[in-house]
Amino acid sequence: MNSETTTQLLSPADHFSVLLSPTPRSARLARLLATAWMRDRDLPHRTTEAAEHLVAELAANAATHGRLTGRDFRLALLTDGATLRIEVTDTRGDDLPHRRVPAPDDESGRGLLLVEALADRWGVDLGPAPRKTVWAEIDLPTS
Repeated sequence: MNSETTTQLLSPADHFSVLLSPTPRSARLARLLATAWMRDRDLPHRTTEAAEHLVAELAANAATHGRLTGRDFRLALLTDGATLRIEVTDTRGDDLPHRRVPAPDDESGRGLLLVEALADRWGVDLGPAPRKTVWAEIDLPTS
């Protein structure tokens, strides 16, 4: 591996991370920051559009279900040229997301269905305690 490759792999331009307070306003800010970061990288519009919805849903879940007083959540975006990975980390490792099919008249509960539909892959990683990271990946089109 030459030094040029090493620099590419570790480039801060391929990684974005920010701590945000667990509020609806910060969930919206997470989406706006993600949108700006993706546009700066000239990611395809279709990818950006799906990723915006994923960030909005995962950040809203962290602000709603992962909320603990005095504890922030972290949004991270990473790309390796083939995949865009979205990670949202909160401090509620005891409250794991679970997919459920809501009743037609339910006012909530469809978020993970959206995540499943828009992401090529998604999942949850635990740790270090008390954290959990909910992540979603989108495959980038090949040139």
